[in-house]
Amino acid sequence: METQRQKKISGVIQGDIVDILQRAAIEGGLKGTLISVSKVSVTTDLSIAKVYLSIFPNKDAKELMEGIKSNQPLIKHELSQRTKNQLRRVPELLFFLDDSLDYIENIEKSLKGKDNPIENRDLLDKRKKI
Repeated sequence: METQRQKKISGVIQGDIVDILQRAAIEGGLKGTLISVSKVSVTTDLSIAKVYLSIFPNKDAKELMEGIKSNQPLIKHELSQRTKNQLRRVPELLFFLDDSLDYIENIEKSLKGKDNPIENRDLLDKRKKI
């Protein structure tokens, strides 16, 4: 369970990281790419921040994530410049690709398609009686 301080720092980091990454994407020539930060979780000692990114369109996601991870020190420096009056020390940033939207899309496809486990119960594994 997160404390109020962790939630506050997560919110500050999330807002600033979105702005930093969107501006970098536009300046880098990626006009049709949308980068959003779906979640930021900060450890209890405030030393590590896990940043979950959602990238659309998804075909460029892996290349873009590699670029973001390689530029992590620059992103941390920019974040420290923006939050110097709010945070004494900027946590280490760890970036992860958030694929929850793809997971939801696959569930919707399976429910709309012919392999709907709700309508066709034979697709589900039978429970064994002990």
